[in-house]
Amino acid sequence: MAESLSTQTSQSAQSKWARGLGLLRPSHAHTAFTATLVLMASTFLSRIIGLARVKYIAWLFGRGMDADAFNAAFVLPDMISYFLVGGAASITFVTILTRYRENGREDEGQRSLSVILTTMYLVLGGAIVLAEIFAPWYIHWWFDGFDAQKAALCVHLTRILLPAQLFFFAGGVFGAVLLVRKQFSVQAVAPLIYGLGTIVGGLLLVHRIGVSSLAIGTLAGAFLGPFLLNAIFARRAGTRYRFILDWRDEGLREWVRLSLPLMVGVSLVTADSWIIAHFASKTDGAVSLMSYAKQLFTAPMAMLAQAAGAASMPFFASLWTKERRYEFAVGVADSVSRVAALGLLAASAMVALAAPLVELLFMGGRFSLNDARECAAYFAVFSVSLFLWSAQAIYSRAFYAAGNTLLPMVAGTVVTLLSLPIYYSLYHAHGAMGLAAASDVGIAMQTVALAVLLHQRRMVSLASLDYAELGRCLLAAVASGAGVGLVFWWLGGALHRAAPGRTQWIDLVVLVAGSALWVVIVKWVLEKTGSALPRVAMKRLGMG
Repeated sequence: MAESLSTQTSQSAQSKWARGLGLLRPSHAHTAFTATLVLMASTFLSRIIGLARVKYIAWLFGRGMDADAFNAAFVLPDMISYFLVGGAASITFVTILTRYRENGREDEGQRSLSVILTTMYLVLGGAIVLAEIFAPWYIHWWFDGFDAQKAALCVHLTRILLPAQLFFFAGGVFGAVLLVRKQFSVQAVAPLIYGLGTIVGGLLLVHRIGVSSLAIGTLAGAFLGPFLLNAIFARRAGTRYRFILDWRDEGLREWVRLSLPLMVGVSLVTADSWIIAHFASKTDGAVSLMSYAKQLFTAPMAMLAQAAGAASMPFFASLWTKERRYEFAVGVADSVSRVAALGLLAASAMVALAAPLVELLFMGGRFSLNDARECAAYFAVFSVSLFLWSAQAIYSRAFYAAGNTLLPMVAGTVVTLLSLPIYYSLYHAHGAMGLAAASDVGIAMQTVALAVLLHQRRMVSLASLDYAELGRCLLAAVASGAGVGLVFWWLGGALHRAAPGRTQWIDLVVLVAGSALWVVIVKWVLEKTGSALPRVAMKRLGMG
């Protein structure tokens, strides 16, 4: 009997491993839940690599001229991609290809894909050539706080990075083919390759060509990951690209209709980093420190919002196409409630443990303790708005899934314009810290605007959000954040007095102790207030 039970247990464990490994097959068709798991795991690994990338840059160049120039060099390529591609190639293509697939017209969808790719190769390629030529004028205009040497280096790095936008666009198109088929594994791996590109480029070439090695590695990562990997598996899925120009193609016109609002409008989600870099260029080193803080902040934000949003997008689009409006509304509201609740909880730990976290991750080389503490202050302020960034990512995808990009464009543009005086006034009143606070105010305006518009159009009701669960999570966040903050203040001070000069070991101890205490307080408060979140989490993890 015992032997039989042992055999059954062993077979059950093997079955779980087999199912888990099966999720990683590129051809595996996922559910919304398994897709979210795979993309969250990918995003976690991607952000670990991203943090290693930031650590490497900070260790090499600190907050100096090279670091400022490199971080600023991404702004022009990002702007070109945003205004010519709409910043959402895969999102708009998912909507279009889902419609073709649901209607049994996949061959027409394949032809439209070739037409759109050919058209945008020419348009985007021409824009990149012009940007290569006019980069010096742009850099001197947007980063007017840079001196001549820093500006010249930024121009050089910008020119290296510009062609990557072609790879991102084409990769987004090929990736959409896989997303429509509910195949998410390639989307999980591609960002990992991209993130490693910068590090590998630096390791191989930094001693020969300095900071340019990071830009070359980034370009190589964009080609090998987002582009080549998606292209290979899209071809395996049956996609065949042909060079076709046809201005009358139905799919091209639909893509232009969906993307044009995203091109002519400006969303604060993207413009936030541009605006911060513009003002921060007037303060030496601020571009780098705020970039490091924002990249650290985007790690949990991407795990919550982007992974859930990317996984949910094909399912939202399918529900809307099938006119299952009630399921669509409930699905969006549930997704928003979940990611916002988790965002509140995560933000409490991030704010309380900002200082030891940044010191442990980034200190070393040319990145000093004072740099780490200033960066941690920016990170803590950014973290307050984590739940808002998470919620707006789901709300925006609800519009995209319904084929409506005009309203979010108008809302985003209005919010961005209204936010500019806030960035300006808070920067001049409080310096770079004011920019972090302005970012929080702006994203709050963006989230509220999208939620109200969805409610007014009777797409997703504000009343359908789980306010009770959000309230319980807010209470748990305040209690755990306060508790962890007090422990950090007491334990950190005691350890520094007992072992002066061993900063990073102390930070590690504080982080481990603070994280454990955070889990205990959050679990206790949620259970005492009747939250289902701990029970659901344990069940999903197979522990309850």
